This record gives sequence, C-alpha cells and structure tokens, in this order.
Amino acid sequence: MLTRRFLLAGAGAALAGTAVPALAHQTKKSGFKVDPKFEPQTVRHFTHSRGTIIVDTRNHFLYLVEGFGKARRYGIGVGRAGLSLKGDAVIKRKAKWPSWRPTANMIRRNPGKYAKYAGGVPGGPKNPLGSRALYLYRGGRDTMYRIHGTTEPSSIGRSVSNGCIRMINAHVEDLYERVPLGTKVIIL
Repeated sequence: MLTRRFLLAGAGAALAGTAVPALAHQTKKSGFKVDPKFEPQTVRHFTHSRGTIIVDTRNHFLYLVEGFGKARRYGIGVGRAGLSLKGDAVIKRKAKWPSWRPTANMIRRNPGKYAKYAGGVPGGPKNPLGSRALYLYRGGRDTMYRIHGTTEPSSIGRSVSNGCIRMINAHVEDLYERVPLGTKVIIL
C-alpha cells in the first residue's frame, strides 16, 4: 500500500538523484571558482509550464522548467542597468561555436573596446559568445539578445554585460541540448 511517507521519500530520492553536485566550476586559466549556488541544480518550481525558460535577472538565475514541480537552475551573468531585455521571447536559432559581431549600439557606447571587432569574430574558444548561443526573437524578429557562453566566467552572478544572458560554457552546452527551437523564454 502506498503511503504519504513512501511517496514523499520517493520524491525526495528522485530529486536528489537528479541534482548536480555543488562542485565549484573552476577555469584552468584564471583559477576562478564559480560560487556553488550558480552551479546547475534541480530546484522546486511551480509557476510555469514544462519547457519554459525563466530568466531571473535580479537574482542571476535561469530556470528551465522540467515539470512535476521542479526546474533546472543555472547561474547567469546579465546586462548592466538599462541594457537587459525584459518580457517574452522565443528561441528561433541555436548555434555551436557561434561567430560574433558587436551591435552598432555597443560600438557607439564603447568604441575603444568594440570598434576593432566591427567586422566580426569567428567562432572558437576566444569568441565572447562562448561555445553555444541561443538566439532570442520577438514577433519573428531577432532581438539581438542571446543566451550564450562566456570567456569571462567571473561575470556569472553579476550585472556587467551589454544585455545578453551569459553562462559558463559547460552550463550553456547542457541547456543547449535540453531545449528545442521554439522554446518560450520569459525574462523578468
């Protein structure tokens, strides 16, 4: 006979089995360690439908809703004040080792840093978009905002980008494999 205790114990064991150990992600180059709270992990989540991505810019977390009251949570870096996208978007394009070109606004705001890249940067380990990019669209048009990897892991947990949502490369690779084109993204 199934009892409440049996069901709760089973649910707890299932959640524990799906959680990623809180090992601090360390980059070889800098020795920087990401705070364990920003490592991917399974958390309780009841507010959105399965498959939706929720971006909590204030707390620096991205949630992929998995259903059954849980979500996969990742730490992120987000845009500086006034540079973040808000509201709904849809992933309409995905790329492995994407190329990158700064937007005209980025060049206008900081020509000393970005003008030299106006012609673009090919994909690869030194590219600012990192190993994967998920392109956000609204009304069928590219917003120019991305969920992407980063060459600056110390930006995770901070509001320092030009508006895109940054993730550790290994984390965005995991997310990339879990979400299809057409995934709804809600940016708070």
